Formats: sequence, structure tokens, C-alpha cells
Amino acid sequence: MARLPYVPQDLAEPRGIVDAIRARRGGALLNLDRILLHSPPVAAGWNTMLGSIRKDLALSPKLRELAMCVVAVLNGAEYEWGHHAPLFVAAGGTEAQLAAMRDPEAASRNAVLFDAAERAALALTVEMTRTVRVAEATFDAVKAALPDPRQAFELVVTIAAYNMVSRVLVAVGVEPEGH
Repeated sequence: MARLPYVPQDLAEPRGIVDAIRARRGGALLNLDRILLHSPPVAAGWNTMLGSIRKDLALSPKLRELAMCVVAVLNGAEYEWGHHAPLFVAAGGTEAQLAAMRDPEAASRNAVLFDAAERAALALTVEMTRTVRVAEATFDAVKAALPDPRQAFELVVTIAAYNMVSRVLVAVGVEPEGH
């Protein structure tokens, strides 16, 4: 159960912020949005930043969603997993990869299911989420797999951003839609 009340689904004000969130979401407000809208400035900034991460990066959608799913696993954010696991599959991931990602450390060493870029992203996600500090060898593997500095940086930013998302979801107890 959410620790704060959700704002109403039919919330109309502040119009500009609510309309921008609805536009990004295809018309509806998710439960996360209904918590974020307790603070319109936070909701507006969140919508802009996370919208850019979701649609404007050079990083591949598959690596982006892989990182989001692993952050969800590591932080116990089932809401996040529920939203991003289908997007990972839609971006080219497999059900076998999803199952393996429930143990991210083992997945980061699994050369059968994951290619070098995916294993590097898995390892980076684990280190950034668990200890914040990243070993040189881990970052070197990311740079080898993603030689474009923009993509390597965008992977770091995606991991950091979705750690923020999962921490809000878990701390507030945001529930899946329909509960």
C-alpha cells in the first residue's frame, strides 16, 4: 500500500505539467505520476529528464531497458520491473535473458545469453547500484563495448536515474496500476 495518497486520476491542475505528463504517457497518469504530482516542480523536472532518457538517447533501447530492469531487481522495485521487463523484450531481449537478470551478478558473467556490451552493462549496473564506485576493469569493459563516449555516459546516466526512480517507488510504496 502506498504510504502517501495518490492524487486523483482526473487531476487537471497544474494544467501544463499534468498535460505534459499525460502526453508522454499516452493520456493516462500512472501511479508513479500520481505520487510525483504532490510536488509539481519535481513532477515537471522528472517528466522532462526521464522522458529524455526514454526517447532521446543514442544508447540502444535494449541496453537502456536492461539497465532499468537490473536496477529494479537490485533495489526490489517490482513496479519498475513490471513496467520495463516488457520493454526490454520489445527492444530485442529474450525471456531467458529476463529470467537470468533476476541474478544480475551471474548474468554479468553469462556469455551464452548476453553479448559483451550486455555483460558490461550488467556489471556496471551492479557496481553503480550496490557500491556506487565502479572498478576500472568494469568501466574499461563498458568503453570497449561502447566506444562512443556518449553511449557510455548515457548508460551511466540511465543507471543513476533509474536508481532514483526505484528508490522513490520503494520508499513511498507505489503499487502497480490496478491495485
